[in-house]
Amino acid sequence: MVELAEVLGASEVTIRRDLEELARLGVLRRVRGGAVSLLGQGEEPPFAMREMQAVEAKRRIARLVGELIADGEVVALDSGTTGLAVARTLAGRNLTVLPLSLQAANVLADAPPTRVILPGGELRPVELTATGPLAESAVRSLRFDTAVITCCGVSVADGLTAYRLTDAAVKLAAIDAATRVVLATDSTKFARSAMAVIAPLTRIDVLVTDDNLPAAVVDEVGALGIEVRRG
Repeated sequence: MVELAEVLGASEVTIRRDLEELARLGVLRRVRGGAVSLLGQGEEPPFAMREMQAVEAKRRIARLVGELIADGEVVALDSGTTGLAVARTLAGRNLTVLPLSLQAANVLADAPPTRVILPGGELRPVELTATGPLAESAVRSLRFDTAVITCCGVSVADGLTAYRLTDAAVKLAAIDAATRVVLATDSTKFARSAMAVIAPLTRIDVLVTDDNLPAAVVDEVGALGIEVRRG
């Protein structure tokens, strides 16, 4: 517990409370002095758990993404905790946004003059992400100035990956319908690879990440002609 507090820069009380919440969600099992993960390989961590990870990095990434988007644009905004952080940055701007989750839609809908278009489809419980053929068809029927895409894993070799096939299909639809594709992801995703391939890394135009991404990876991504912005 002490070691976790030191690494995360949080109090032991906060760490203990967060561990208890994650245990309640079935993510981990509490043991003396800490916890043991109950997630198997390839399992997506719950939204509540991901929302507590790399919080400040996601805020910085969201600000950088906001700087890339000009007023008047039509934007496809991906789901997940990073997508939610971007929604908070875009809220209240003169934009038309199609969010791929109700989490982001709620943030944007309460902030005029931002115009919100809902994609339809089936909602995943808890995540409140739009998936399935209806969502995919709705996204493909539109054209976007910018698609802000998030992912579960990313590498030069494997490209963008997601844990679920249905999520990957909707993300790819947004990529195909956009003039410019911005990948918004914290640097930890470069150490992961999920089951479903979304698209090769060459399909994105701009990578927005945090400053912990190693210089060697930045150079590798840049060599593909992708602009890299770190914050």
